[in-house]
This record gives sequence, C-alpha cells and structure tokens, in this order.
Amino acid sequence: MLRGSGNAYGFFAILLHWLIALLILALLTLGYIMTRPDIDPALQFSLFQWHKSFGMLVLALALVRAVQWCMSVKVAPVATLSALERLLSSITHKLLLVLGVLVPLAGWVIASVSPLGIPTFMFDLFVVPHLPLAQSEGAETLWSEVHATLAYTLLCLIVLHALAALYHHLWRGDDVLMRMLGRRRSPPREKRS
Repeated sequence: MLRGSGNAYGFFAILLHWLIALLILALLTLGYIMTRPDIDPALQFSLFQWHKSFGMLVLALALVRAVQWCMSVKVAPVATLSALERLLSSITHKLLLVLGVLVPLAGWVIASVSPLGIPTFMFDLFVVPHLPLAQSEGAETLWSEVHATLAYTLLCLIVLHALAALYHHLWRGDDVLMRMLGRRRSPPREKRS
C-alpha cells in the first residue's frame, strides 16, 4: 500500500521514516567522530564534506516527509493508548518532524556564516550555495551551538521514540511498532501484570 489509511502507514511514509532515521543516526555518529581533537585534518575535511552532504540530503527528505505528513490521511492512534500517551505521541512526532528540518538547516547556516567560506561539495557532484548571511566567527560559534543543541535534542527524542515503540511492542503487545514496519494489525495482547 503506497498511500496510508486511517489504520496503517503507506509505503512512502514508512520508507521516509526509516531512511531519515538511519541517516540522522549516521550523521550524529559522524558529527561526533569528525569533531574529535585528535583527528587527521585531511580526514576531518572529508568527514565534514560527507556530513554536510548527508545533512543536505536529510534536509530535503525531511521537507518531503513534512509535506507528505501534512497532506496525508492521519493514521489513528492505537486504540489501547491513553489520552496522555496520545498527547505525548503527537507532540513527539511533531517535534521529530520539525527537528528533522531544523538540525540540517542550522548546519547549512554554519557553513554559510563561517568566515572560512568552505563550499559544500554535495557528494562531489555539485556545490551547494551558501545562504545569503553575513560571515563572522561569532555567528559561526553561535550557530554551531544551536546546531549541536538541536542535534542532541533530536537524539534524545529518537531514543525516547524508539524506547516507546519497543515498550509498546514488547511489553504492551500492541501495534505501535508493527504499523511502521508495514505489518498488518493484530489484536492486542492482554497487558502483563
């Protein structure tokens, strides 16, 4: 099923979800490695370029996902969720969508305001133009902190999101996780005591 319905996510939403998730986790890992103080400068430059390329890819995919989310039929929450769980789920999903756009956008701002003026070579295919912003060390420092803070916030939300999905799958036995794996809904199991 390419398009979602009231009870299931469509193939496109599932594909975007997992692709963006994997790319973000790879970017967080790469971001940590490339900022180590003992890294070889030539390797660091290459890692920064890969980080920026994949970051731009995430930005594009996250924008597509946000538009798709706004235009698609909303999947109803699993019936066994409490009102509080529904609220927290809704807030978390919206924050994940917003941060999926803001984190790479902040990274693009860093590249644009850096006085070094190093271009972003998108997978060595073309150069991504800088945003029309004033360059300064102060702006680069500020946006680097914004980017890092947003990235770590996104990481915390991803961990919370994954733990909640595993909790619902392993402990509650409902279809929260299975729906994002494209599986058919099954009757909920009884809660464990």
